[in-house]
Amino acid sequence: MSITAAMVKELRELSGAGMMDCKTALNENNGNMEAAMDWLRTKGIAKADKKAGRTAAEGLVSVASEGKKAVVVEVNSETDFVARNAAFQEIVLNVTKVALGTDGSTDAVANAAYPGSDKTVTDTIKDAVGTIGENMAFRRSAALSVDNGVVASYIHNGVADGLGKLGVLVAIETTGDVEAAAAIGRQIAMHVAATNPLALTSAEVDAAAVEREKAIFADQARQSGKSEEIIAKMVDGRMRKFFEEVVLLSQAFVINPDLSVEAALKEAEKAIGAPAKVTGFVRFALGDGIEKEETDFAAEVAAVNKG
Repeated sequence: MSITAAMVKELRELSGAGMMDCKTALNENNGNMEAAMDWLRTKGIAKADKKAGRTAAEGLVSVASEGKKAVVVEVNSETDFVARNAAFQEIVLNVTKVALGTDGSTDAVANAAYPGSDKTVTDTIKDAVGTIGENMAFRRSAALSVDNGVVASYIHNGVADGLGKLGVLVAIETTGDVEAAAAIGRQIAMHVAATNPLALTSAEVDAAAVEREKAIFADQARQSGKSEEIIAKMVDGRMRKFFEEVVLLSQAFVINPDLSVEAALKEAEKAIGAPAKVTGFVRFALGDGIEKEETDFAAEVAAVNKG
């Protein structure tokens, strides 16, 4: 029997299995959809369908660099236990390698071929759900590059080389010594991990966030009963303080709080031997923004006991 694309699509939607697995299942069972579904279940491939609705907020963040480019990716799992599984870690590292070969955008990585396979990253991870035993997902990726200089990286709460719970990239553009630039770049990356700045410069802070802060400061200042002219000056002072707290280059450097990050980089130019500039940063904290399901463990146990 000839297996059509529509049949493969239907089985894929029913089982949650990858396209090639669905095609193989249909070929093995002469196009019988029910038998193909049973075949996938027997192989453990169709488990993904039952697990896809569960929240995957654990997992790993990974960083890798190649020449003047570096990438950071996040792949999620349901539990930290699986994040420490060697098979899962291998998947994350392979996805990071894929990211290095693309522009680093999430869509490009998701649709790129997984190493040693004719499947995409998305389909490979979906297939691995049945093998590893819980929901997993490639969530996001990003890349930074420089014309000259280095993209430094840092992993916090590392569980293996290049793998951890929080990853940071910092791009340093310079024609000077790359090793010296990498050293200050790594320190700035550690700073970013600790402080989570909103933007590189004050001009890049979200305009809506700036207006919201101004409105709050103005309301607070008016409670003092001062004139509008004085209030405007008070708001300007508060906004300068706000930018010092949330803008990377203006923040007090965690390694030497007597200096701003910008001033610390200026100091590092002596060792670098040339002007240096931070041109960008990326910070991925595992599970950032994922709404985790709250479960009542006692109620679950009671329900099982009744059953």
